[in-house]
Amino acid sequence: MWTILKINKKKINLLEEDLSKKLGKNFKIYNPKIILERYSLNKLVKKETTVLGDYLFCYHEDFKKYETINKLKFCRGLKYFLNGFFEAQKEINDFIKKCKVLENKNGYLSQNIFNLEFDKDYKFITGPFVQKIFKIISFQKKTIDIEMGNLKTRVKKEKFLFNPV
Repeated sequence: MWTILKINKKKINLLEEDLSKKLGKNFKIYNPKIILERYSLNKLVKKETTVLGDYLFCYHEDFKKYETINKLKFCRGLKYFLNGFFEAQKEINDFIKKCKVLENKNGYLSQNIFNLEFDKDYKFITGPFVQKIFKIISFQKKTIDIEMGNLKTRVKKEKFLFNPV
């Protein structure tokens, strides 16, 4: 069963150590990541960041038992378990499967995980158009026609990351 943990990012190694002591080695941690690119002083700077911020997914069979959750509440690096993960197992599984499909060979999300819609505003988070807002005119299988002010162009979906505004 998957659970969602709010963690202290600086102490994630301590959390993994405590979980392995208390649960054994048969737990899984999934924390989807992306590479953000931006220009700083005319240089392209790449930065790895997590999609979920201070949250991550953790899987173990014993998470079905409340005793296990209570036993783990005071692990180093753990702030708390997010409530409601028992009822949201289908949604959690669907999200993790979608993220794993969109990962590239290095394990980073390579495409936009949002459903694209026409006439909605989006903002680039990677590439030469970082922080620029655009609208989608049309999209094909691998490309998107966009409009930024008076500029209309076509970009490849897998090359750039963007978020809804």
